[in-house]
Amino acid sequence: MSESGAAAGHGGDRARAKKPRWRRIVGHPVSQLVIAFVVVALIQAFLVKPYVVPSLSMAPTFQVGDRIIVDRAVYVFSAPQPGDAIVFNASSTWEAENPVTIDSPIEGVVRFIGEFTGFGPGLSHTLTKRVVAGPGQTVACCTTDGRITVDGVPVDEPYIVSDIPFEQGVYDCETVPRSTRCFDPFTVPEGQYFVLGDNRANSSDSIAMCRGGTTTASCVRTVRREDVVGRVFAIAWPNPHFLPDESHG
Repeated sequence: MSESGAAAGHGGDRARAKKPRWRRIVGHPVSQLVIAFVVVALIQAFLVKPYVVPSLSMAPTFQVGDRIIVDRAVYVFSAPQPGDAIVFNASSTWEAENPVTIDSPIEGVVRFIGEFTGFGPGLSHTLTKRVVAGPGQTVACCTTDGRITVDGVPVDEPYIVSDIPFEQGVYDCETVPRSTRCFDPFTVPEGQYFVLGDNRANSSDSIAMCRGGTTTASCVRTVRREDVVGRVFAIAWPNPHFLPDESHG
């Protein structure tokens, strides 16, 4: 080997030897994997997070298996509005709705990965519904044409395709029996939200346990403000697109 080649070789060794320790640590594959997980966790904790739709309660807006993207920052300086499709952590009043159970260590690992990536089951028991009324608003059903009212004003809901049967004068809120689409006026408590599924004929939502009976606070299930994860703004898969603004508040 020539003297110049030897010198160059020694120079390369010295350069590698002088490489800062923090760069060696950060450059290690394990460190890079940890950093990637931390970045993903921060993004999902404060900005956006993907979820998998588990049921048909929001059909046709969301189908089973859809990967939806939730904006977690949208409600930092504002509140959910009627018309918003939201994801929320189910409180104890919703626990009958597919509670999360972990039967093995392997399932725990799978759910941990799913919680971070949004692909597959996660650790949290979350649901997706549409906000119909917010704190202090009074919601009821129905008008003579079968529509919900919020503070006495009929609500236009173009996203509903499958609703509970209702026919004026035949099967409505005055007939016996009355349509189970109907429910008595309910004023939403402070800090809570009244939510329904777009698939009204097949949705276990805020009013589901009251249908066919008297509407009382004991059968209405509301969503607490602190349980709201964020607003759904896009479907990532299988048909990627942004959602239209359905807000009517």
